[in-house]
Amino acid sequence: MAVGSFSAGLSGLNANATYLSVIGNNLANINTIGYKTSAVSFADLVSQTVGGTSINPMQVGLGVLTGSISPVHSQGAIENTREATNVAIQGQGFFIVRGESGNAYTRAGNFSFNADGELVTTDGWRVQGFTETDPVTGAVITTGAMADIIVPPGVLREPVATTNVRTLINLDADAPVTGAVNFSTPIKIIDALGSPHVITVDFQKTGPGAWTYTANVPAADVNGGAGVFQLATGVLTFDGTGALTNPAADLQFTAPAAWANGAVGTNIVWDITPPPADTPSITSFSSKSETSSLTQNGSPAGQISNISVDSEGQIIATFGAGQTVAVGQLGLANFNNPKGLVKLGANRFGESQAAGIPNVGTAGTGGRGTLIGSAIEQSNVDIAQEFTQMILAQRGYQANSRTITVSDEVLVETLQLKR
Repeated sequence: MAVGSFSAGLSGLNANATYLSVIGNNLANINTIGYKTSAVSFADLVSQTVGGTSINPMQVGLGVLTGSISPVHSQGAIENTREATNVAIQGQGFFIVRGESGNAYTRAGNFSFNADGELVTTDGWRVQGFTETDPVTGAVITTGAMADIIVPPGVLREPVATTNVRTLINLDADAPVTGAVNFSTPIKIIDALGSPHVITVDFQKTGPGAWTYTANVPAADVNGGAGVFQLATGVLTFDGTGALTNPAADLQFTAPAAWANGAVGTNIVWDITPPPADTPSITSFSSKSETSSLTQNGSPAGQISNISVDSEGQIIATFGAGQTVAVGQLGLANFNNPKGLVKLGANRFGESQAAGIPNVGTAGTGGRGTLIGSAIEQSNVDIAQEFTQMILAQRGYQANSRTITVSDEVLVETLQLKR
């Protein structure tokens, strides 16, 4: 039995030495951005059955082994860095980065732009996201394939011609029928060269629940002449509740073939039934005629002067006189079993069969966490807990060394029986 206790004690030494190594690594990475502490669990080795008269099995254990070493994916503290390109994840998920060997995953969001305007990690891995935008709404399309995020700071951004305008207008149902214009609203648009133009939409009441509209721009904007250039005209009809019944679909401003500055004309959709509810955005209630909201998707040329990241991971670029536009969106990946990911070093994880297939999408969807811009996630190492575990590992090592010492003394006594 003394010989068997040697191997049991030795296994305890090895297991607790491994425990101390994990604790040491956790403490070494206490200030590593996005680091996830590891936890160790032990499992007993197979037991040997010995003879006896007991009705229950009589077994002697043969020692201990390291059962698992698993990362603990609890939330780390969020620290403000005042760096616009730094991003922290609040909740589940991993950033996706690409290198020469393929994709990897990380919680460390201390990103920056390299000389080519690529958003990269500190060691040059390119951050992945969605960069294609909807030409009508300007929103980032998040259903396609991911790509490198490239936003060259200081580069002149091309203008975007207006192709869609939305208005929220009420036409006073109590307005008199005078044969003249009852209400006008200006709509600013941008042409293909980035120059602004103002469309004036005149509304004239022709009877109960009946209005006409006419959209014009100054003729000087088109050919340098006098007067106005008509883009659209038509009839609006409202029912007894003030809801628009005709037309039932969006309208269109027909632009000139070319503007006076040479910009090619672009037809513009007047979106009077915007999604998701498709509720008409023009009403006729007994209230003052007014325009309460106006948006359009065009933007002039300008140099990107600032970058920020919102909670959904959209990269918002500021350029020109306060103009903002979403130029990309960070992608996040989630796993059924994040503990199964393989640590690759440099704050990165690799896929494995144990982790499952990455579920890729955007922040705040599909169980993925939200993002905090200008911040990073610190490691989740608890120094007090690590020191406590260190004491336990040390005592475990000492206790097993005593087992070996005592077993040695027992063996010596056995050998001396012959004398």
